[in-house]
Amino acid sequence: MTRLQHRILLHAYVTEKAMDEMERQNKLEFMVDHRATRAQVKQAVQETYQCKVAKITIKIVRAGKIATVRFAPEYSAEDIGSRAGVF
Repeated sequence: MTRLQHRILLHAYVTEKAMDEMERQNKLEFMVDHRATRAQVKQAVQETYQCKVAKITIKIVRAGKIATVRFAPEYSAEDIGSRAGVF
């Protein structure tokens, strides 16, 4: 499963809006593989960062597929973002 996680989660997607959502709404954004489903993204995030995901929203843009991940209240998006390389 480790190889699949790295194929699904490509990298953190950092914009001003994403940083604002991280602080205010406990969310992070990731560029993901264009074939990945919500369930696969959720499983990959939970296994990679040892956290609980509350909700996944996926949008398709010209650059690819972006998953917005909202974490459970007991997990901090800022802590997970530091592990993901946002800072």
